[in-house]
Amino acid sequence: MTNRMPKRFNSLNDAHDYILDQYDGDLRVAIPLGLGKPNQLINMIYDSFVSNPQKKLEIYTALSLDIPQPKTEIEAKLLEKFIERHFGGQYPRLNYLKDLLDRRPPENIKVYEFYFLAGQYSQVKPAQQNYISLNYTHVARGIAGRGLQMAIQYISPARKNTAGQRMYSLSCNPDVTLDLVDHYQKENKRIFTIGVVHPDLPYLGGDAEVSEDFFDVIIESPEVQHPLFALPRNSVDDVDHMIGFHASQLLPDGGTLQIGIGSLSDALVYSLILRHEKNAEYKTLVESFWNFKQRPLGLEYCEEPFESGIYGTSEMLMDGFMYLRQANILKREIFDHDEHKKTYLHGAFFLGSRALYDWLKNLNEADYSGLSMTRVSKVNDLYDSNEHALRRQRRKARFYNTTMNVNLLGGVSSDTLPNGTVISGVGGQYNFVSMAQELHDAHSVLLVRSTRTSKGKRISNITILGEQMTIPRHLRDIVITEYGIANLKGKTDAEVVAALIEIADSEFQPELIRWAKEQGKLPQSYELPKSAQNNTPQKIQEFLGRSQEKGLFSNYPFGSDFTEVEQKLIASLSALKEKSKLEVALLLLRGVFTSASPFREELQHLHLDSPRTLKQWIGRFLVLGSLQKS
Repeated sequence: MTNRMPKRFNSLNDAHDYILDQYDGDLRVAIPLGLGKPNQLINMIYDSFVSNPQKKLEIYTALSLDIPQPKTEIEAKLLEKFIERHFGGQYPRLNYLKDLLDRRPPENIKVYEFYFLAGQYSQVKPAQQNYISLNYTHVARGIAGRGLQMAIQYISPARKNTAGQRMYSLSCNPDVTLDLVDHYQKENKRIFTIGVVHPDLPYLGGDAEVSEDFFDVIIESPEVQHPLFALPRNSVDDVDHMIGFHASQLLPDGGTLQIGIGSLSDALVYSLILRHEKNAEYKTLVESFWNFKQRPLGLEYCEEPFESGIYGTSEMLMDGFMYLRQANILKREIFDHDEHKKTYLHGAFFLGSRALYDWLKNLNEADYSGLSMTRVSKVNDLYDSNEHALRRQRRKARFYNTTMNVNLLGGVSSDTLPNGTVISGVGGQYNFVSMAQELHDAHSVLLVRSTRTSKGKRISNITILGEQMTIPRHLRDIVITEYGIANLKGKTDAEVVAALIEIADSEFQPELIRWAKEQGKLPQSYELPKSAQNNTPQKIQEFLGRSQEKGLFSNYPFGSDFTEVEQKLIASLSALKEKSKLEVALLLLRGVFTSASPFREELQHLHLDSPRTLKQWIGRFLVLGSLQKS
């Protein structure tokens, strides 16, 4: 960087005025994915352009976080105490996000995102139209080509290095920022860079540590005091646990791990810890499952505890890595040739629970020095001056990602519906799937629930053709459902089709077999193996039930941010959303004949303990029917 010192402000308003004085016209600004958005400053800039419609504002970002927005009165009552408890009354929502969700974005302002919070914009036309489909590693180059002028993000409070130089950490978001600044430097240009200090943001090292001259403006204001956006910890159901259990058998001791976020990742982490800490019970479970199933050939299966441990290289640092470090599993160290130090985990951004943020902020010396936050291009691919070292370091890599569905030829749809509606985005999934093909002992492992339910109807996620593809069939590798593992790498179309049918739900296997034979992708002589003929939810419940009686595979294996009453209500009301109109009517009828006594706390929480209106009585009966059934 240059020796130019940044302009400093302790007032958001003064900083806002200065920034807009630098650009007296249209503005194109980049703000980070996820946690690193300084919402207050962004809102001030956004509001300025709302009130000046003759000027145009373009915002480039991803994963715009928001506190839950209840859609019904019952949801509002369910979540009101949680929202106040978890987010407090100070959290500033993003004004551009509010306007998008309210379907009233200003004509002079465009918001371009390369990754959505899952389902957030499925019905929002402007967001769908302004989605930019990019691999995570291509984002910096892609948005720089649109004429960016400015980058704004949260940074941690400063520290002084051994030379007495003031340093800052990009903390939660070095991912694209470092690549973006590098891109402009190569073009002999400078992007106007603004750092906003958040007092609670952990100071993390690695490439995320930058000198103060990295920035043109640094804002450290007492106005920035709202809590960091913390995700509530996930519930993990039986299907999640089975998928995580299968996936845990594929990670070798001494290997390399990448995982994302969500209940499937939590389930994987839980089973890895079970394997390490309660190995005898784990092995018994593994043996009992494969006693009635056919274990795919050609894969390395791993059941022993982790002696050497694993090394993590993951675009996203989430709670799971914290749990693995605390369990003494995440402990294999590699030598980082850029930083000249040993490292057990490389991450490009972090997002998670309040517990994760507290852990990151209070790391002991060994945990701190071995954790490196860096650019996404370093984590998500191999195209680096130290490529040969990266290949050696990422030995026995297992890259775990979730997907929406898999077609019978092995093509995968993870982000977009058949009609083009974007649910989330490509993110780094393609990067890791491709990298798994480049590393000689690596695997891409895609996790998918075998079915989903919509309006009371079960639908298979193992499908025939016709989906939007995130991962093409020629990169097929390993796919896991709750019913088992399909090894697809290097296999013929017929072998792939058969393997996927054998981990599909039994309800849909006959239809899939019939289609494959009609299309000539399965021989007419093919018969479903006996070991794959009982792929039912009941079988999964039967398998897990005995372990759950011993306290294993619980719904909240890492704790919950919801009270027990809230947990019960969330489970029952979430299931209600998937019911058909007939099923809802039957639940309503069931509720009429259900005693309220066992559910008094739940009804009080929803203010339905003393209903007065017809609407409240209907809500009460629906809730009682749902609780009684669950």
